[in-house]
Amino acid sequence: MLKNKLNFKRLFSSLALSSCLLGGVATISFAQGNSGLTIFSGVGRENILDYYLDFGGKANARDRYRLRVPGKKLIGGASKFFIAYPDYYDGKFDVDKIEVRIKKGKKQESLALREVIWDKESYIIEIDLEEPLKESKKVEIVFSNVKNPEIGTYYFHCQVLPADDLPIRQHLGTWILSIDP
Repeated sequence: MLKNKLNFKRLFSSLALSSCLLGGVATISFAQGNSGLTIFSGVGRENILDYYLDFGGKANARDRYRLRVPGKKLIGGASKFFIAYPDYYDGKFDVDKIEVRIKKGKKQESLALREVIWDKESYIIEIDLEEPLKESKKVEIVFSNVKNPEIGTYYFHCQVLPADDLPIRQHLGTWILSIDP
């Protein structure tokens, strides 16, 4: 009787471990469509932002990053976006190919930008909107013509300067980008 219980426990633990591994593999395969399986990132689940890499996130290749911010995070609207990236990120951005888009009905509309500043020494990109976004809408920040860095995981932090009179940057969340071989 004791032997049957031990075999049942082994079978159950093997089944549980196998299902976790299979679930993890399925989640990892979609990692370029969102933050994927994130374990031990140091970022709370509520602060992980969604993203999409149009051309698969291949190392040292050209790509388009679609960095998404949900409307519920933009309670005070936005007049500027600040995107900080790590000092070990050695990719290249094309500041002339950066857009901020919002959804209007079924179509996306690009917002007019006053300027985009890439501060290479501070590892930050500042995107200044021509007209502040007053209402809380889902935003997609599109970086086209990006030269991907080497293989790795890169944390891009999003801050916003709200559209109201309070001139204090607010942290909205983090995109955890994975660049593969």
